[in-house]
Amino acid sequence: MSVVAMVQANSVTKEVNTQEGSLKILHPISITVNAGESLAITGASGSGKSTLLGILAGLDVPSSGEVILNGHNLSLLDEEGRAKVRAGNVGFIFQSFQLLPGLSAHENVMLPLELRGDKAADSKAREFLQRVGLEQRLHHYPQQLSGGEQQRVAIARAFASEPKVLFADEPTGNLDSATGARIIDLLFELNRAQGTTLVFITHEERLAQLCQRRIELAAGALVSGRE
Repeated sequence: MSVVAMVQANSVTKEVNTQEGSLKILHPISITVNAGESLAITGASGSGKSTLLGILAGLDVPSSGEVILNGHNLSLLDEEGRAKVRAGNVGFIFQSFQLLPGLSAHENVMLPLELRGDKAADSKAREFLQRVGLEQRLHHYPQQLSGGEQQRVAIARAFASEPKVLFADEPTGNLDSATGARIIDLLFELNRAQGTTLVFITHEERLAQLCQRRIELAAGALVSGRE
């Protein structure tokens, strides 16, 4: 069976203009993540991890280089085109949860499913909230949930969309150790059961060790895990 690249970055850089002049956030980075693979992106705060993740996911654009996501060259698309690619291929788990405060946990998980016309949105939302241990909190609003519970809602939302690739920025960062361990197990269950490609930013050694590969960034450059 041939290996299929799910995410490919070719000489990606990121540069921004500041009052002091041009600031290089990412130096040329080239990596490939194959379908079904799990990759941990590690490094100290400020090393460029979140910037790289955003570019790989099509949430941001590089200053130079290109990103190909499941065969789509994001560098050739405008924001609307990148959004369509994300909608059909990508799930996200952010540190900030990004839940809608006016919707219940159940409604937050259902919403992206309904937007894409999934007729099983209700049952899928219930199933994945149960899998993250929130079956008793379906009708609670974000402000009624702890930080860890909000993160689990965000994880259920990402799982329910059955993405081809799941990008996560510190997915266990706001969870206690027991809940974090459960979520890690769920992430890799998804990886095995659905062949989902996993790309994590993490400081958690257990999560990094469970990934098939690890790359480390320092000052915007790859210092280990080079292609």
